[in-house]
Amino acid sequence: MTETPSTDSDTSTDKTSVKTSVRPSIDRKLLDILVCPVTKSVLHYDHEAQELISYAAKVAYPIRESIPIMLIEEARELDEAELAKNKTGK
Repeated sequence: MTETPSTDSDTSTDKTSVKTSVRPSIDRKLLDILVCPVTKSVLHYDHEAQELISYAAKVAYPIRESIPIMLIEEARELDEAELAKNKTGK
């Protein structure tokens, strides 16, 4: 009698690794209308970090599952290097 190895765990592991390696995109129309809730200034989309950055407020708002979290309590403060990067454009 030959047993067939279970592939359930292999399949779920593969699906998980695919989900974590693919970053969801945010709707371009939504990006065009969103502004910083603190300063009402333009936000800059950081695809790699999945954040909307407000250089005027010196914070970055997280994007979770393609949904921007526009609460100042959830935002992280930008450090000096990130602020300098905006000034130099690099």
